[in-house]
Amino acid sequence: MSEWKNICAVNDIPVLGSRRVQRAQGPQVALFRSSDDAVFALLDRCPHKGGPLSQGIVFGNKVACPLHNWTIALDSGQAQAPDEGCTAKFSVRVEAGQVLLNQFELETVGIEFEPIKAGPCTRSC
Repeated sequence: MSEWKNICAVNDIPVLGSRRVQRAQGPQVALFRSSDDAVFALLDRCPHKGGPLSQGIVFGNKVACPLHNWTIALDSGQAQAPDEGCTAKFSVRVEAGQVLLNQFELETVGIEFEPIKAGPCTRSC
């Protein structure tokens, strides 16, 4: 039987926006909310160059990667043609206005990738 972890309220995710979920290992998980309040969860890593999908523009049931504008389907993680590739998706449940993610998936999916690191520039420009 799967364990489900309560992450946040649906209303904590902006409409046509995202929220990130921190994990102990691997990249964060990006939660997305469509205009019709559907909630999706993907590894916060574009299949092209690893860009943070959570910082992309959400339109319909897709997100545009902020680095190179690849379009990724929120329901499958699949890059849209002509691009090819896929990012991991996570199972989502919405119960009584709360977003739940599968605990096993949170602990295992995509942990082989390094987390995205942000910080000050370390070299002179």
